[in-house]
Amino acid sequence: MEPLTPEVIRSSFVNCSKGEAARLPLPAKLPSTRWAELDFLGWSDPGAPGAAYLVTPWRGELRGLVLRVGNAAGRGGRKNMCTLCLTTHSSTDVTLMVARRPGAAGRNGNTVGTYLCTDLACSLYARGLKRPARAQPAETLSEEQKVERLLENLDTFVRRVVT
Repeated sequence: MEPLTPEVIRSSFVNCSKGEAARLPLPAKLPSTRWAELDFLGWSDPGAPGAAYLVTPWRGELRGLVLRVGNAAGRGGRKNMCTLCLTTHSSTDVTLMVARRPGAAGRNGNTVGTYLCTDLACSLYARGLKRPARAQPAETLSEEQKVERLLENLDTFVRRVVT
């Protein structure tokens, strides 16, 4: 992923008003972000536990999504899987995240949800740069193939939200 400035990040959001985008908090560690390891920039709002954000290059344009954090119902012993990177976590480390659709559909309450890694570190899990607490199912895919799968799943999620 190419480095992004705060202005570019804020202008990328498609499912909130310009005023909301101007007020949303940016990642605290934005200046030290290791962009080459990311397929999307994802972060949670430390001041609002129910808010998260995702910004990604999508079909030639940058798309930002405001996410509402739901609840990955279940007990700590239960396993859940992120729909982007397919990393298996305990239920506390996978969260239902819901994006309001842009425009009139979103104003009418139309949303799209999916289960994501709570820390939004999917790019790092796919590259083996971060290890989840749970043992993972055996896979024969290369790192490159895992990243490609992540990109395909990310494309599907963004498409479901914006179209």
